[in-house]
Amino acid sequence: MEDNNGGVRTWQWVVTVIVIIILIVLGYYLFRGDKVVSPTTDDTNTTDDSSLVASQAANRVVVTDQFPGNIVYLSSVQLEKPGFVVVHKDNNGTPGDIIGYQYFDKGINPGRITLTSSTVEGGVYYAMLHSDDGDKVFNATKDLPLKDSKGDVIMKIFRATSDVSAESKG
Repeated sequence: MEDNNGGVRTWQWVVTVIVIIILIVLGYYLFRGDKVVSPTTDDTNTTDDSSLVASQAANRVVVTDQFPGNIVYLSSVQLEKPGFVVVHKDNNGTPGDIIGYQYFDKGINPGRITLTSSTVEGGVYYAMLHSDDGDKVFNATKDLPLKDSKGDVIMKIFRATSDVSAESKG
């Protein structure tokens, strides 16, 4: 009679472990931060603000704190359509003057931007995604900032500091 109870307990244990593993896997896919959102297709040929709204999963920039200087290293630039990463100086907590930009093809790419004005120790800067009107030449009035699905400009804030390890720049 002992064998029967032991067998039932073992079976219950195995089923419980399998259920827990399934719940963990489902929880991971439901609640992870980098959810993939299907991009919507736009059959019109307009360039109004609504066409610049895209999912954050399709358009994003990854940049960490940088050594002061005239180059900004980008770990990753992800664009649904070709565009620009534009570096802005800080202007009282908002993006200010443009000090550099670089064109990127659609897809995921690492990159670097040579600046017209060097970053300085302790300075705050913004790496902002901008659209391209098709000519591959940056024009701040035509190549507007890209926005996420909430209507917020897609950008990352970073600092210039000498306390950055060589492995983490970008």
